[in-house]
Amino acid sequence: MRLNVRSLVLAMFILSALSACGGYKIRPDLTAEERLTLATRMFKNKDYQDAQVQFKLLVLNYPGANFVDEAQFYLAECHYEMKEYIVAADEYKRLQRLYPRSQYIDDAQFKIAMSDFKLSPKPSLDQKYTVSALENFQRFLEDFPTSELAPEAERRLKICRAKLAEKDFNAAELYRKLDDNYAALVYYNSVLERYYDTKFAHDALFWKAECLFELKRKDEAVQAFNELLAKYPKSKYRARISERLKEIESALGKAQEADGKTPLSKQTKP
Repeated sequence: MRLNVRSLVLAMFILSALSACGGYKIRPDLTAEERLTLATRMFKNKDYQDAQVQFKLLVLNYPGANFVDEAQFYLAECHYEMKEYIVAADEYKRLQRLYPRSQYIDDAQFKIAMSDFKLSPKPSLDQKYTVSALENFQRFLEDFPTSELAPEAERRLKICRAKLAEKDFNAAELYRKLDDNYAALVYYNSVLERYYDTKFAHDALFWKAECLFELKRKDEAVQAFNELLAKYPKSKYRARISERLKEIESALGKAQEADGKTPLSKQTKP
């Protein structure tokens, strides 16, 4: 007779669960409510490894119980507290998918974003988790604008935006120092268009104008310099901008004078 695979996996999990919780006396005949109380106590005691085993047993054995969403949420919380952020995010998403009316839905969405946030590396590395965190914080704020977690979500979202802005700004700086002003402009514009509310926007606008000046796109440079002075009247670049504008004005004046002269070859002899 072939043994049911699901039953075998469940039996093996239960055996490992009983052996894993050596610090607690666990009766084999615990009711669901007693197991939930025990798992909650383990969680409060920061025994996350033991707690996640008990919450997992509850989720597997009582899928229709009125407390199963709570067990599912705290199962995810255990993984989060153990810094297993990828697994935690999957468990929070499982709660959203299976129990959309749960009281823990808003907390789960916030923690999905936080899991990505915790996985976000320094700006020089790939920022896929930062982008994901930003998107999930935005989703949280859209779905739960009055949540008590909203201020923290906004704070974390700003951190994500600043990190992405820093990555693009650093790329722009690298290209500028390599004298590739065209490539630098692409990244300076990215900072200005996508992360205009970060501290990098000020410097990005100045160096964008400088790149335009170096590329002899003087009209665009003047526009960028004037925009910077309008937005940042106390800019640290104010003196340098004044010099650049004088240079551009002088160059344009000389060009107009040159255009206004009649070539000697075409002048009429007296």
